[in-house]
Order: sequence, then C-alpha cells, then structure tokens
Amino acid sequence: MKTELSTWEAAGILFNDEYGGWSRAGSLAMAEHLEEYEEQTGETINFCPVAIRCDYTEYKSLDDVAEDYPDALDRVDEFYGERWIRREECIREYILERGELIEFDGGVIISSF
Repeated sequence: MKTELSTWEAAGILFNDEYGGWSRAGSLAMAEHLEEYEEQTGETINFCPVAIRCDYTEYKSLDDVAEDYPDALDRVDEFYGERWIRREECIREYILERGELIEFDGGVIISSF
C-alpha cells in the first residue's frame, strides 16, 4: 500500500521532523529535489524522513560547509588556467566532486560523503 505525497506535504514532513533541523526553505528545496529526481529517473522514491536527514545536511551558506569540511578550501586563490579559484567556487567544486549540492535562496543542502 502506498500513499503519494505532494511536494508541499513532503516539505511539511521534513520541516516538522524535530531531529532534521530543516528550515522552511530547505525542506521545500529538498522535497523539490526529490521530486525532480523521480521525474528524471522514472523511479519512485520511498519517502523516509529519517533516511533523508541521515543522507543530507542543510547549511546556511557555502562558508558554513567549509567550517565542517576545511579541506574544501585547499585550492582557494590558486591560479587555475587563466583565472583564480575563488572561495565559493572552490567549496562548490569540492562538494560536487564528492556528492550532491542543492542550492536555494537561504542556504545549501549537501549529501553525505
């Protein structure tokens, strides 16, 4: 037996998960990401807020990610080709080389790696 959730219902479940720590904007971004994944792959996701909270973490900014992953800043201000690698770009590349990055107005969500 299955129940289909709307994007808003899934976001509400995430937001109300007392251990998830999701903001309203983050919970909506995560729900939209999961919905896009289903559309792109044709797979149906078994929605489990516990698994989602274990697999993804919300941060207020890319700089906040760097506090937990200081190696993300190893290449900051290196000269690469014809340009300098800047802080946000460096952190973004670090995350994308290891997992998923979901950027939204008000923060970012990264997958565990």
